[in-house]
Amino acid sequence: MSIRAGRFHRGLRRLTPRPPRTLRGRLIVGLLALLAAASTAIGLVTVSELHRFLVDKVDQQLMETGGRYAASLETEPHGDTRAQTVGTLGVTLTGGQVESAGVVDGDADDAIGGDTDDHPVFAEHLRAQLASLPIGGRPTTRHLGPLGEYRLVAQRAADGDTLVTGLPLSQVESTVRRLLLVELLVFAGLFAVIAVAGTFWVRLALRPLERVTRTAEQVSALPLASGEVELRERVPDENPQTEVGRVGVALNLMLGHVEDALAKRQAVEERLREFAADASHELRTPVAAIRGHAELALRSPEPTPESVQHSLRRIEAESLRMGAIVEDLLLLARLDAGRPLASTEVDLTRLALDCVTDARAAGPEHKWQLELPAEPVHVPGDADRLRQVVANLLANARVHTPPGTQVSLALRSTPSDVRLTVTDTGPGIPPQLTPHVFERFVRGDRTRSRATGSTGLGLAIVHAVTTAHAGTVTVDSAPGRTTFEVRLPG
Repeated sequence: MSIRAGRFHRGLRRLTPRPPRTLRGRLIVGLLALLAAASTAIGLVTVSELHRFLVDKVDQQLMETGGRYAASLETEPHGDTRAQTVGTLGVTLTGGQVESAGVVDGDADDAIGGDTDDHPVFAEHLRAQLASLPIGGRPTTRHLGPLGEYRLVAQRAADGDTLVTGLPLSQVESTVRRLLLVELLVFAGLFAVIAVAGTFWVRLALRPLERVTRTAEQVSALPLASGEVELRERVPDENPQTEVGRVGVALNLMLGHVEDALAKRQAVEERLREFAADASHELRTPVAAIRGHAELALRSPEPTPESVQHSLRRIEAESLRMGAIVEDLLLLARLDAGRPLASTEVDLTRLALDCVTDARAAGPEHKWQLELPAEPVHVPGDADRLRQVVANLLANARVHTPPGTQVSLALRSTPSDVRLTVTDTGPGIPPQLTPHVFERFVRGDRTRSRATGSTGLGLAIVHAVTTAHAGTVTVDSAPGRTTFEVRLPG
């Protein structure tokens, strides 16, 4: 029985597909797994009960037959085969030795007879099995070599001999195997039907969840980082009494809260932009006035104490620095407001050459290198703003690297874009600072940046101007090599 059950279970497992990763697939596989478990249980129970029932029938027939056939072999050459089932085995044992034996097979000569020692059915180990049968006990199963499995019972004859009678289990095994085959075929067909119907049913049941998924995917594809955002996407109305319906209602509520939060954030950003633009615009005049008065006082022919002249020079220097900050803030505010830039044909080759010349004059202690293509490179854009991009990148490399550092500017054109790279061999950008280098007022070394006049707005302007030209700027930094790459549409 254990071998048949194992074959039955393995046959059902072959019909079960491997578990997929999708929810729909897992539900279908779960449904099929439950069906496989139920089918296995039904198969095991039916096969076991049928086998037990048929064996009980054989035992009942065996007890009714008794030892008549085995006893008749002592008086008749072929035994009394009347009313005997084909395959009935009769053996007479005297002192553990086989005296006579016969198998009903429907022929005239049923008895084995003669010298049973030469017959393969009664080999030594089979004779020992027959002799070990309990006298008057319940029928037991024995495997009798070529004859197969038999149910055997032993009885004591009047003369003291042992009469062994047996009935074959071949019909029982054949019937059980046929039932097993029929169940496998039926369950296989049922698996196919359930797989198709279950797939359709699961798809129908998960259709509301798919609508929730599509809404979430649409929202995830929206640019929510900046700018005005309208979250019009909502999950279609579902029955709130169901689990999927409650998920849809919760998602709609969450999207409403997110939309309100984004609207408030956008309003705050607009107010900040307006404030920065207004403040920068209003500060230009007083800063220019302070600078003018400081220059005028320094040019006065009247004698001025040295300490006063030093203070005036500091006022002039700080007013220049403050004026640069105001101009940078005003430029960023204009770019944030989406004001269009000038669009002319810009010669990037000439622009790069001029910027490197200016950088060499500002930092003679650095090693400057320029790599330009043989043909001039032109891009549409604002020449002044693009010049500011290149100048800021070169100034960033000069200010944040020690003397003797090599700084290279390379320009090349590809079929899809124009690429300008500024590479230095300095110490590199700290890893924790790299993701934030294009943010405003970000400084690697605050003390050194203030000493050199860095405001933390140079790379922010590079990013804003490049983005306004529909381009991108990236940074790749490691100790000994830092590269900024600007890509502009060709």
